[in-house]
Amino acid sequence: MRYKLINNITGWIVFAVAAVVYLLTIEPTASFWDCGEFITQAYKLEVGHPPGAPIFMLVGNLFTQLAQDPSQVAKMVNVMSALMSAFTILFLFWTITHLTRKLIMVKEGNEHSTGQTIAVIGSGIVGALVYTFSDTFWFSAVEGEVYAFSSMLTALVFWLILKWEDNADKPHSDKWIVLIAYVMGLSIGVHLLNLLCIPAIVLVYYFKKNEAPDWKGGIKALLLSFGLIVILMWGIIPGFTKVGGWFELFFVNSLGFSYHTGVLVYLVLLIGIIVWSLYETLSPKGTEKRARISFFLSMGMTGILFIGSSAWLWMLLIAAGAYFAFRYKKLEVKFINLAVTCLMVILIGFSAYALIPIRSNANPPLDLNKPEDIFSLGSFLNREQYGQTPLIHGTTYASQLERNADGSLVKKGEKITYQQVVKTSPEQKDRYEKVVLPNYGYTNTMLFTRMHSQPNNPSFRNHSLGYEQWGGVTDLNQKPTFWQNLKFFFSYQVNHMYWRYFMWNFSGRQNDIQGHGEITAGNWITGIPFFDEHVLGLGPQDNIAPDIVDNKGHNKYYMLPLLLGIIGILYQLQLKERGKQSFTVVFMLFFMTGLAIILYLNQTPYEPRERDYAYAGSFYAFTIWVGMGVAGISYFLRKYIKSTAAATALATVATLCVPIQMASQNWDDHDRSGRTLARDTGMNYLSCVGENAILFTNGDNDTYPLWYVQETEGFRTDVRVTNLSFLQTEWYVDQLLRQAYESEPLPIRWTQPQYAGKAGSAAYIITKKEIEDVLRHNNVPPVSFGSYYDVTAFKDTLSLSQIMENLRTGQNTRPANPFNTGDMPIIPGNVLALDVDTARVDWKSLAAKPSHKMYIDMTDKSAVYFNEQMILEMLDNINAGGWERPIHFATTITPSLYMNLQNRSFSLNGLTYQVVPGTPLYNGVNIEAAYDNMVNKFRWGGLEKNPDIYLDETSRRMLSTYRLYFTQLVDALISAGEKEKALTALDKVTTMIPSSAVAYGTDGLLFARAYYRLGEKEKAEALINDISDRVNRNLDWFVRLDPVQLSNSLSDLIYNNINPMMLISSIYQQHNKEKYRILVDDLLQRAQTFYKLGVPYAGDTLLKEITDGSVRGYYSTAADDTVHRAAEEETMQKALNMMQQFSPRLLEQYQQSAQ
Repeated sequence: MRYKLINNITGWIVFAVAAVVYLLTIEPTASFWDCGEFITQAYKLEVGHPPGAPIFMLVGNLFTQLAQDPSQVAKMVNVMSALMSAFTILFLFWTITHLTRKLIMVKEGNEHSTGQTIAVIGSGIVGALVYTFSDTFWFSAVEGEVYAFSSMLTALVFWLILKWEDNADKPHSDKWIVLIAYVMGLSIGVHLLNLLCIPAIVLVYYFKKNEAPDWKGGIKALLLSFGLIVILMWGIIPGFTKVGGWFELFFVNSLGFSYHTGVLVYLVLLIGIIVWSLYETLSPKGTEKRARISFFLSMGMTGILFIGSSAWLWMLLIAAGAYFAFRYKKLEVKFINLAVTCLMVILIGFSAYALIPIRSNANPPLDLNKPEDIFSLGSFLNREQYGQTPLIHGTTYASQLERNADGSLVKKGEKITYQQVVKTSPEQKDRYEKVVLPNYGYTNTMLFTRMHSQPNNPSFRNHSLGYEQWGGVTDLNQKPTFWQNLKFFFSYQVNHMYWRYFMWNFSGRQNDIQGHGEITAGNWITGIPFFDEHVLGLGPQDNIAPDIVDNKGHNKYYMLPLLLGIIGILYQLQLKERGKQSFTVVFMLFFMTGLAIILYLNQTPYEPRERDYAYAGSFYAFTIWVGMGVAGISYFLRKYIKSTAAATALATVATLCVPIQMASQNWDDHDRSGRTLARDTGMNYLSCVGENAILFTNGDNDTYPLWYVQETEGFRTDVRVTNLSFLQTEWYVDQLLRQAYESEPLPIRWTQPQYAGKAGSAAYIITKKEIEDVLRHNNVPPVSFGSYYDVTAFKDTLSLSQIMENLRTGQNTRPANPFNTGDMPIIPGNVLALDVDTARVDWKSLAAKPSHKMYIDMTDKSAVYFNEQMILEMLDNINAGGWERPIHFATTITPSLYMNLQNRSFSLNGLTYQVVPGTPLYNGVNIEAAYDNMVNKFRWGGLEKNPDIYLDETSRRMLSTYRLYFTQLVDALISAGEKEKALTALDKVTTMIPSSAVAYGTDGLLFARAYYRLGEKEKAEALINDISDRVNRNLDWFVRLDPVQLSNSLSDLIYNNINPMMLISSIYQQHNKEKYRILVDDLLQRAQTFYKLGVPYAGDTLLKEITDGSVRGYYSTAADDTVHRAAEEETMQKALNMMQQFSPRLLEQYQQSAQ
């Protein structure tokens, strides 16, 4: 009783510590990435990206009710994450004390001695606090994402099986199993990671129920646990919508009922069968035969017997299910009752997903994928929009569509789904139409595919570089060998994408910069200089480059948490049978939430961001061993200290230094209090557009923050934020054609029947020149060209209005031509034109020169995809409306999505480009609007109050974007003669984003150049001195690397260090000749050093830049300025002499160009 009281009280104290820490460090608003979307879902119960998180939405909505006003909503969702994380720590504490007590107490029921109690409680405290202050878990604990909630549910179910273990021999102990099943059902509505606890749970059950467990029984238990995962992930979750879909199809299409009737009938029957089954197993009137029948029907109705899509597999599962239900003699009624009860509570938890179609049918502004019926809900749950990742067997980066001898594609089956018919009149009856999606065969497939991609993937280039780097691939046209495949698996997926993250949490972290294998970013460290330099190969550890070490994410734990965990493992294993059983359970939790996820995710190189949050469960499991390490140390100390209590107390006090060290190292880079940058960025984007504007975005961080401030804080709800990646889908166009708050429907004249079925489609661009070139190649005389194509349709310049009319109506979309384009429409030219009514356009507000024509040049495109057609449709209709409705592109969009409008029709307004029909003034900057937006309206993410707030890499990158567009504004203001405004803008941005918050790079040097142009020499040189000092210290560190390390760091060396120094040289060349000559001499010495170190590329880069700069300087200097001309000539000669000595090839290139 004494131990139990101490255990409970200490657990709640640890909970309080974690809760206070997390509540003190939460972000007060939304964070970047998915957080803004999740907070919006919670606040207004809107539908986010697949597969949704309805339990997160409902619980989050409860917390949002506590907000005093909309600006506090995000904070309350973040508070939820903090408290969920604190509960995770509570359950972890009790888990560690339970498992450690089992190791220490040989016989159950014995009283704990003081020493044993201290050992157990000390283990729990240290292990729980290590996880409290661990890098990955703390990151998730302070933001409104699903991972904190998911971690709590994972910790809860594992703790619950341990509670069952304590009560397994008592009556009604199965209630703990039922509770576990219910929590797992709930967890499906948060994140599926929770299901990976099942193998560890089954092992606990197996070891408890078997007095003499052996390895054969353990393997059987694990196989059973994997089967349970399959039943849940590929049976119940997709099976529910699959079987429900069959009912829906029958009742709507065959019987003529309205939508959702079949689903309602299915639900009634499912509930009836489960209730019947429970009745047969509980009632004295029940019979075993009926119980078995109801059990079999329950399995079928929930989809367990219909895993996959193969009828043969279904027949096999039905046969196996029938044998188990009707012929398996060991199947007892008690087991049927427990199984059906667990199935029922899982479905009760899973039923939260009804929220998704209910809210989708309400047509909220945020309604991704529009999962309004059972079929679209099934697609939503199965995450079909993301495609399939090969696991056991699949395509590689070299795979191509397989073709028959006649060139046709080889079909490997088909996928059939159903969608609501597009009605042409309200009187038309409800009906589902079949959608057949063929599955095609691919070449160059392989077993256990790890290196996969497709050339049409926008990230294919990055994937290819990664496969070369980590897999040793040399020919991307050839399928990788199995050894290359394994090399990539171990070097990238296991080492870089798991082990590196693991060591961040238990050894130390180099910095918070995303790493891709270079030695300067994102590596794990120990903090022990010799080890980090010579074992990890991270270069000299004294006088480290400031870009590496002057980073709040530079954290040193000296491997203490790792060593403590290893001691815990060794202590566990040396305790023979009970220790090995405990180890096996914890190991399965560790493996399934870590390496098993690696196997399943099959990640490609160059992920958009670090993915350590996905493996938090694995780090949770390891901290169980960390906690046991305390007991292990006390066990060792008892050999030297007679008093058990003294030994355990010493071990506990000594090991408490580990979480204290972690807290001291991690606090500064996990404290988000005071940071509001994600919210402010969303507001800044929206502040840069006019009333009722359309704003095109594309990525997570230029979309979700905007949705958040609109949907949650009600900011600029007149603006329609339009994500171009979603604009390829029909469901998104449906939404855009509806009013949303004060935002009018988008100017799209296409009706639903006109764009139905066109999602992802394209119209080919074929030009007159292409056709005639082909005809000439085939010796067709020009006089006969008219026989091969419609010469009246194909023109150099086409009317955009006419083209959109053709595409919208489907008329005149296939003019005669010699190419085989199938059923795809054709645009017979690559330059589209709009007639602009100049009298109706407010040219002053657009900051553009009037023009009667607006041209859209698509010479570099071969097709116009559906989302691009929608953009053109909007431009056409906005032009018809006299350009009263502004249309903008976010500056952070990939330029390939700009439709080439950036070449002649973009005007910068801040963080957005406005499309203008005339010629933009001031080098494409609307100086009046941009100045007002950026200087007067911009918010600064909390930096205005505290310049020392923590800014992670995403935040720093966003603020660097701010600086970039300030440079454009300042240059435009100077060119326009607005020097006072230019100085004000410069002072504003340099004050609001100081170098202490975001280190200057090229952006700071552009500011310095502008300061020089404005006559502010001191400010200019202060910036240059700040940058040059840091870069020189970086370069001093780089030249101490060995040649291999230096060669592998060339990108960082040149882009972040050499290029800024050359820009400084260029600025000094214009504004400070004396410093210019000193700097050039220093750079020439640097070049010589690089040559001697065996890195000629760096030396060549420097010499080339110096030579080109001196040539430009010579010819830009007045002819009578003989002194400076002579100096430039001397510099040029020094560079050429060094070329002759170290790089004759480069010298030869210059000599040839001179001739």
